[in-house]
Amino acid sequence: MKLFVDENIPLKTVRELRLQGFEVVDIRGTEDQGITDEVLWRKTQELECLLITTDKGFTVHREKFHYGILIIRLKQPSRQKIHQRILQALKHYTPRQWPGLMVVMRDAVQSTWKSHAKR
Repeated sequence: MKLFVDENIPLKTVRELRLQGFEVVDIRGTEDQGITDEVLWRKTQELECLLITTDKGFTVHREKFHYGILIIRLKQPSRQKIHQRILQALKHYTPRQWPGLMVVMRDAVQSTWKSHAKR
């Protein structure tokens, strides 16, 4: 499964996801670092990736076809807390469940939304 991590995702998480066998696109340190959210969204769709971010602005795409959106929204985020919530979500849902699924992980609860849009 291909994952696209926004710049705010800890490097520790990127390393762990790669160790678990995920193909992870991380734009930190590349010419794409700092691109707008809209360009980032287009790239995730072109590469057919699940997007992992802490930016709630991506909820606007929930009705469209997509390969999955995982948003981490914590009251007092730390790298460790973000890391744990991402691993928890990826353990909970299978790769086949992610297309069209948006998951918002909060401190104690999670919200989900399933798009029924087709490509």
